[in-house]
Amino acid sequence: MNSVDKFDILIFGGGKAGKTLAMDQAKAGKKVAVVEAGLIGGSCINIACIPSKTLIRSAEVAHSMKGISEFGITADNVRSSLDLVRDRTARVVAEMVATNQAGFDASGFDLVLGWGKFIAPKTIQVETASGTRTVSGEQVFINLGTTADVPDLPGLAGAAPITHVEALQLGDLPTKLIVIGGGYIGMELGQAFRRLGSEVAILERGPRLAPREDIDVSEGILKILGGEGIEVALSAYDLSVSGRSGESVTVRSADGRVFEGSHILVASGRRPRTAGIGLELAGVEVDDRGFIKVDDHLRTTADGVWAMGEVAGTPMFTHASLDDYRVVKSTMAGGNRTTKGRMIPYCVFIDPEFARIGMNEAEALKEGIEYRVAKLPMDVVPRARTLSQRKGFMKALVAVDSDEILGFSMLGVNAGEVMSVVQMAMLGGLPFTTLRDGIFAHPTITEGLNMLFANVSASAVVRKAA
Repeated sequence: MNSVDKFDILIFGGGKAGKTLAMDQAKAGKKVAVVEAGLIGGSCINIACIPSKTLIRSAEVAHSMKGISEFGITADNVRSSLDLVRDRTARVVAEMVATNQAGFDASGFDLVLGWGKFIAPKTIQVETASGTRTVSGEQVFINLGTTADVPDLPGLAGAAPITHVEALQLGDLPTKLIVIGGGYIGMELGQAFRRLGSEVAILERGPRLAPREDIDVSEGILKILGGEGIEVALSAYDLSVSGRSGESVTVRSADGRVFEGSHILVASGRRPRTAGIGLELAGVEVDDRGFIKVDDHLRTTADGVWAMGEVAGTPMFTHASLDDYRVVKSTMAGGNRTTKGRMIPYCVFIDPEFARIGMNEAEALKEGIEYRVAKLPMDVVPRARTLSQRKGFMKALVAVDSDEILGFSMLGVNAGEVMSVVQMAMLGGLPFTTLRDGIFAHPTITEGLNMLFANVSASAVVRKAA
């Protein structure tokens, strides 16, 4: 073994939780090292959230330009250029990478760039550009995230499909993009490429989109995507592929349907980055899906080793990973913050957005919780009309025997921002009447919460547990 560089804190993977912990502990005077394969700032900044939402914004502008006459404006020769969209995305990413690098430099931790693997408990060997380096830590934190899972379908590997990573780097617009998987990534990028000018087909093996949401949400999203000319094929399973992505591809489903296109985008799930990194030598166990086993404090089966973020089975959101940092920091300081019972919001950045906090109807019924439900179409919200963004609805669940807000779902413009208002009320234990009677600025989308929660006391339907 090479000489070992010893640290107080060793972080394997520089995602949101890892880089935040590293800067925090380094500033506190600890000797800290971060082993990172090369994505300065983590996957969110480089290949996921930030570049995808930047691309989506370009697509939103392109879509708005196509309907600009509705606003009394005439524009000629409007067209999109994917290479320029790609370049804008790259600039945004580069700026955020530079900001992160500056933060790293200021905190003073040791950034070890290269591929790493455990060779002994709390000891990682890293293949860097300048040679092999071995590092160890008194406390070790694994934050390696996930990668796109390419399913084992006949002909798919040979077709060289793209994932969200390559999709964000394309310079030429696909003539027709076939998306395998109707989850968040598939819906977001499918809609974005359609708006930029591609024909798009989304193939979902399940009977509906967004299967964890209520049926009205699934139907609403399907109507929005279909209304923009996106072909959505549900119950498309046992697929087989021929051809090559970037040239010409054909996908066949078990029921005989045939889909032809120029590119295939795989968006059918994620798998943890745990294979081939020597976890067995570190004493770190994984579950049957490859995710690292952790307790409520994110401690692994190895003493002094934690796992954070997606690799530990945390919901696949950057904000959830950030809270893992808070859990770990609390534990290190002798506190008792845990992952148990966390209220984690999420937002799907289709247009209009979908956002949810707390329970939906399906979950409440499954758990035998009785509730009142109120629903409001976005069309009646004045601000939605001024924006000409009238699609979708808000929906709230309120307890039957109290005024507690159990959950909120919204498919509509600014859904993520409005959802956050409801989340604050839920975190504060405020009754629904606070949002019903609160004075919100007019005209704003958030003002719709007044109308939505007014329906709870007036005409809400009571759903009883089976």
